[in-house]
Amino acid sequence: MRLCFLVEEHYRHDGMPNEVIGQLTAWGHRVDVVRPGGSLLRMTEVVDTGAHDAWVLKTVSGGPGLTLLEAAAATGLTTVNDARSIRGVRDKALAAAIGRGRGLPLPPTYAVARPELLREIPAAEYPLVVKPADGSSGRAVHLVSSPERLETLLPVLAGEGMLIAQPYVPNSGTDIKVYAVGGELFATERCSPLHPDPSVRERRVPLSSEVAAIAAQVGAVYGLDLYGVDVLLGPDGPVVVDVNDFPSFRQVPDAAARVARAVLGLARAGGGPTTAAPVHAAAPAAPVPAPAPAPATAAAPVSLPYVLPLSIPAQSSPAQISAAAGDTV
Repeated sequence: MRLCFLVEEHYRHDGMPNEVIGQLTAWGHRVDVVRPGGSLLRMTEVVDTGAHDAWVLKTVSGGPGLTLLEAAAATGLTTVNDARSIRGVRDKALAAAIGRGRGLPLPPTYAVARPELLREIPAAEYPLVVKPADGSSGRAVHLVSSPERLETLLPVLAGEGMLIAQPYVPNSGTDIKVYAVGGELFATERCSPLHPDPSVRERRVPLSSEVAAIAAQVGAVYGLDLYGVDVLLGPDGPVVVDVNDFPSFRQVPDAAARVARAVLGLARAGGGPTTAAPVHAAAPAAPVPAPAPAPATAAAPVSLPYVLPLSIPAQSSPAQISAAAGDTV
């Protein structure tokens, strides 16, 4: 198969997705890597080639990659995850509305276009968690203890664009990150961004049936196949506080192989939200067998109307083709 990965500069040297790209290449598939944030893109032509079996997005929220993925989807090309589903979780205000409307245990959510409008939130709702609606990786998340504390933060929040605010959910200082890949769920425990503690290392933990059911429901509600869910264990039960498309999959055993297999399966199925077997909590993992390499004819060069602005992942092994920008791998 031939795949196009849209990878932001922020993830240029990250294991995810570079290890997935390396795994796919090792299995005999061809991968083009486009850096949407560092390339001049001729939007009227770049997705009009039909040369790729699927487009895969690994970019920061608010970056240009999603626009390019949506352009590919609009022309009928397969995307992983479904481009409409990604938009539904990257806008946290939209994600809150969708999730609460579909029965997910999300906290009540306020959204404002200007930070000073947060003053209108009743004092009884404090403490609040305030963060950008397009934030990611724990960036600019603030625990606001009182209306007086909000006043001191307004200058800091001024450049963040749309903001959301949610009543703080009391918790132990750690949260549960559930990763969904290939129809399986993997749970890890990690330090909450609101309670940084260097001594707390992310580790695999057992997944309760209650949290597993919520994580599976998240995939169904938002139409995601590869995703992560942040869950707090609050006094009234689990609460979903964030959903990520194509997360890091840290602590997932054989993560690169599992994600690569999932990408291939979705590409062959034409992408879109899966309606196959239900997601289930993973048992102790066995090594994931690699799919058979693609036949030689599948890797034949494809003629493009113009050259993609391609970059080669830093982790590429010597066995992979060494190419200059604009070549294919």
